[in-house]
Amino acid sequence: MTTTLATDRGARTATPVLPTAEAHLALRPLPAGDARITGGFWALRQERNGRDAVRSGYQQLDAAGNFRNLRIAAGVEEGEAVGPIFMDSDVTKWLEAVAWEYGRAPAQDLLDLQREVTALVAQAQADDGYLDSVQQVRGGGERYTDLKWSHEMYCAGHLYQAAVAQHRATGDTGLLDVAVRNADHLVRTFGPGADRTQDIDGHPVVEMGLVELYRETGTRAYLDLAHWFVDARGHGIIERAGGEPTYFSDRVPARQATTVEGHAVRAVYLAAGAVDVAIETGDTELLAASERQFADMMATKAFITGGLGARWDWEAFGDPYELPTDRGYAETCAAIGGVQWAWRLLLATGEPGYADAIERLLYNAFLAGVSLAGTEYFYVNPLQQRDHAHQDENRSPAHGRRGWFDCACCPPNIMRTFASLDGYLATATDGGLQVHQYATADLGPVRVETDYPHDGRVVVTVTEDGPLALGLRIPAWSDTTTVTGPDGSANPAAGTLHVVDREWSAGDTVELVFDTTPHRYVADARIDAARGQVAIERGPLVYAVEQADQQGFTVDDLTVDATATITEERRDDLLDGVVTLRVPGFAPSAHEQPAWPYRRLEATREEGAAPAVHATSVDDVAGSGRAATGLRSGAGAEAASPVTAVAVPYYAWANRGAAPMRVWLPLAR
Repeated sequence: MTTTLATDRGARTATPVLPTAEAHLALRPLPAGDARITGGFWALRQERNGRDAVRSGYQQLDAAGNFRNLRIAAGVEEGEAVGPIFMDSDVTKWLEAVAWEYGRAPAQDLLDLQREVTALVAQAQADDGYLDSVQQVRGGGERYTDLKWSHEMYCAGHLYQAAVAQHRATGDTGLLDVAVRNADHLVRTFGPGADRTQDIDGHPVVEMGLVELYRETGTRAYLDLAHWFVDARGHGIIERAGGEPTYFSDRVPARQATTVEGHAVRAVYLAAGAVDVAIETGDTELLAASERQFADMMATKAFITGGLGARWDWEAFGDPYELPTDRGYAETCAAIGGVQWAWRLLLATGEPGYADAIERLLYNAFLAGVSLAGTEYFYVNPLQQRDHAHQDENRSPAHGRRGWFDCACCPPNIMRTFASLDGYLATATDGGLQVHQYATADLGPVRVETDYPHDGRVVVTVTEDGPLALGLRIPAWSDTTTVTGPDGSANPAAGTLHVVDREWSAGDTVELVFDTTPHRYVADARIDAARGQVAIERGPLVYAVEQADQQGFTVDDLTVDATATITEERRDDLLDGVVTLRVPGFAPSAHEQPAWPYRRLEATREEGAAPAVHATSVDDVAGSGRAATGLRSGAGAEAASPVTAVAVPYYAWANRGAAPMRVWLPLAR
């Protein structure tokens, strides 16, 4: 293995997406090292991720047998491979996290870990460039015989992403050498032409990896193969191999599809790779198709948290508006893939709606997947947990977050996302800087200071003299926004990019004040699971009612008032510091268990009466008025008393045990 370290350059933060100079873009990532989170909300999470999660990841991978598989494949140890077929991908995602973390906070122990594991990966690689330790050990020399399930190119894609991260962040070429040999092997093996195999991997990600490897090396064949892989889907390859095409995103060609379907992570990884290809080749048809698909996903297949994937069965998207609360899947990896897809669309189009989507995904769908300590994880992220929740021994939130999984795709994915988060904050154009995500950070010629997301005030200080078109995202959720700068005040519209274009002096400031008033939201009537309920948001955060904060009633029994004032309280002593919301509602003092839990609908009610729990009237069905008290069978219906529920940000739930929780709250009528 050849390893070099560009010591004159040293460690550097760098974006995981770095398009070429010829790429077709509206916006560009900031140059390497220009974006750095320096304090506040995200800095705390990055610190814990780097200090504890990334470093303990080595022990987790060792204990799970990932390194042992590589040693057996390398011929330095004997035995049988353990774990799922895609075990190598957990290693390379962790290596990517190590690289970005070293770029963020250089430390010799990280460099030592990187070099040790990189050497092991290189040692396991076959002479012709093939690499998949589990298949090498179990497969008896066979390769690519069941690509719909084998994940061989999926592992390759994560290898390429890790190799690029390592080269950009540290200057080391050890893993890049391995990646190039493997990619050259794929180019010789797959793609168009009679001398190559026309096959595709059942789990996309190689497309993103190949494009980024092209960007790092300049080897056009990698981009061409990624383009072929994207266009090869939807033409029956997997179906002819016995696979169900919808699950594998292989039913409709990527440039003809109008929505996402099948396995959620597969679908969003493929879509992100398609945008990478479109950016580098100028394929406007492919880009337009991806924009259509993203818009339909957000309109019909995303939870209010931004979570993606409705079904436990096959970890899949459901039908339009099929978004169950207590059995929603919303895999953490799908949220990460959604961020990756939206970021590429933002670069391609400059549309601020994609930055809004990234914000929703990061604060709610992604962040809920990891504990505040940073070392325990959720694989799935439902929006409700009942008092007697279904328990799946490997993934169910009913057990609380776990330190690792048998299928450990999410933990190292979370690690690499935290470590590279700086690169998602801002973009650049000729003469311009656009701030998309608000965090205390240095962003090239500006410094940002804020207590976001708990506070809506953001101060941006320009640190250099000269002209600059400073773009500031105005979140779609902020009803009124005030921007005050050297030229006075403005009130830009929600969901736009507000640009202050002027000659600046170092020290000039712009203050943004966003409206973080809590609001109740109702779902589209076609989302059956949320009908007759409300969810509460404050700023970019979705809130949840968790049992740990309630006094004298259970979350399962709560109904809330539709119009009463929601009050706020800053709690620096709670959950790393949050703003809690006090929500007026009703709950019974006791329950009787009826022999039959269904009641006849009656049309009578007593005007002004307090709601009765689970009582049903015509007014209930119509969605207005107060609940009935006169039921033909009144068993089990106890009078409800006023209560005040306390809501906390959804991302923070289950840090005090896996107690009942819900995001969607039934209305008291």
